[in-house]
Amino acid sequence: MPRNESLIAYLTTRRSMPAFQMKEPGPSRDEIEQILALATRVPDHGKLAPWRFIVMTGDARKEITAELAAIAKADKPNLSEEMVKVEETRFLRAPVVIAVISTADANAKVPEWEQVMSAGAVCLNMVMAANALGYVSNWLTEWMAFDERAHAVIGIRPGEKVAGYIHIGSTDFPVVERPRPVVADLVTWRI
Repeated sequence: MPRNESLIAYLTTRRSMPAFQMKEPGPSRDEIEQILALATRVPDHGKLAPWRFIVMTGDARKEITAELAAIAKADKPNLSEEMVKVEETRFLRAPVVIAVISTADANAKVPEWEQVMSAGAVCLNMVMAANALGYVSNWLTEWMAFDERAHAVIGIRPGEKVAGYIHIGSTDFPVVERPRPVVADLVTWRI
């Protein structure tokens, strides 16, 4: 395989954009379908496709966000004004939010952990596919990834888990670098 300088340059500068800094336009339906197709090009031992997607756009985001906000406010009636606003705009921050759902099966021929990691790989590929099409993106989970009441609102089935909510849109904000780990501190060489 030939060296790919443009891919190296992209990976050197890849950065997530905070969802609250996103705005319209988001990807079109055709672009979303392209993003999803690219996202699925991940390691998938056993060819199980142990993931699925829930695409939230338009008014559906408003309806889902309103129901999630009601759950959050019922759980924490003393939420600050700022946090109430966060909950009331949860899936409205970006024009497109795609839930990546892990459908890992503990009884499959492939270890469940490998299936879960494949769903994580889908999330990262989705972030990069959105960037490749000229959009900013962010991979989040937040409380809705772990609350079964929220799962019911979003359309997540019992036994499924959220690998991530991928927020996709445009922005006027500059993409700012953040501190990165020192790779030498993370590596053990066995030569």
